[in-house]
Parts: sequence; structure tokens; C-alpha cells
Amino acid sequence: MDRVTNVPESFAQSADRDQVNNYDSFAEAYSTENENSLANAYYERPAMLALAGDVAGRRILDAGCGSGPLSAALRDCGAVVTGIDSSAAMLALARRRLGGDADLHVVDLSDPLPFPDGAFDDVVASLVLHYLEDWGPTLAELRRVLRPGGRLIASVDHPFVAYTFQDPRPDYFATTSYTFDWRLNGQSTPMRLWRKPLHAMTDAFTTAGFRLAIISEPQPDPAARELFPEGFHNLSSNPTFLFFVLEVPPSDASSDG
Repeated sequence: MDRVTNVPESFAQSADRDQVNNYDSFAEAYSTENENSLANAYYERPAMLALAGDVAGRRILDAGCGSGPLSAALRDCGAVVTGIDSSAAMLALARRRLGGDADLHVVDLSDPLPFPDGAFDDVVASLVLHYLEDWGPTLAELRRVLRPGGRLIASVDHPFVAYTFQDPRPDYFATTSYTFDWRLNGQSTPMRLWRKPLHAMTDAFTTAGFRLAIISEPQPDPAARELFPEGFHNLSSNPTFLFFVLEVPPSDASSDG
């Protein structure tokens, strides 16, 4: 995620709500950037795939799938993937990538999910939870659609990075929004994200019924060292994203067996 211009917090109140985080307005530019960028292609996506491990035959919900690069990688590894995103334009790009028969749905993660209980073995939520102020309802739904023993694999902006992003710095222990202009292909787009302290993230997961299995701060893919020498050093020595693996406890029947 490339942050170019820091803007005052008052921007969050003055900006047209329909234009903030409006992925429909820059779907093509974002998809192109995401495809081969250091942060996405050589850091975040490889880390998510490594945490997912062997996914052959597993039913996976890609929550906030965007144009589908992670869905495609998981499918190539043998997973049966369903993708959801709030942006119709991003899903159109995902369908172009994954094929007309791909299982894709326009869904806002703030709303109930259109899937039955226990429909998935895993949920991947790649850089999406930090768009939400309140994780509670979303995590409850993700927990509901996971089978007993299933996993939620999530990545978010590292809270330390977001904490230092504003000047003056906010209260670290508060949940606060921050805004910035994201420049892609010469186009400037207003974005708003929410920063939570680490304990608020883990509390949200456990309150939703998940068991924390892994917290990870991985290193970028070594292949990026020659492609992005300066960026590779920065990414290797500074926190950027934070990764979690959360487990749904097995049911009593499963544990007895």
C-alpha cells in the first residue's frame, strides 16, 4: 500500500463519503499496481500463502478478494475458492482473471454473509479488516461460515505504522481513523483506514470465538532484493503489515472423536 500524501484528519469529515475508499473509481489502476508491487506481490501475498500452507481441496472464502490475485494463487494450489468484495468493478476484473464460472459475489463485509453456517474450511482476509471501525459483526459472520476447526488468515496494516503516520501522533490505545491520498497511475484517491492497538485486534478475535494460533511479522520474498533494492531494505527492517492465523475451536463431537 503506497501512501503518498498525508492529509488532515478534518478531511475525513469534509470528503464526500461516496468517494472515500471508492475502489470502483480506480479498480484497473489498483489491480495493475497490486500485480507486481513489492508490498503486495513480494511480501503480503507470499506471506498469506505461506500461512495458508497446503490448501488442496479446501473450501476457502477470499473476503475482500479485489481483482483476484490471491484467489488465483490459492486455486492454483488446489483450493476451491469463493470470492467476495464490495466493489463490482474489482469483481469484474476478478472474473476476467478467474473465468466466467468463478464463484464471485458483491458483498460488503459490514453486512451478513450470504453463506450457510460452516460453509468454508478457511477464510482469507487480505488487507481488508482495517477498513472497518468495528470488527465485531464482521468477525462474527466469518466465524459463523467457518466449520469447526477452520481458520481465518488475516493481514492488516501494522498498528505501529499507522500510529506513526499521523502528526501529532494519536493515542496509541484508542481506535482512530486516518486519511491519506493514494496516488495510482497519476490519479489521487482519498482513503480512510482504521488503526487499532494490538490488544484491541486480539480481543476482537477472541470475542468472536477464535483462538489465536499465529501472529506473524514476516520478511519479504528474497527475490525482491534485486528487483527493489531500496524498498527491500525498508520492508526488511520496518514493520508494515501484521498477519494472524485464527482457529475455530473444534466442536465437542470432533474433540471427543
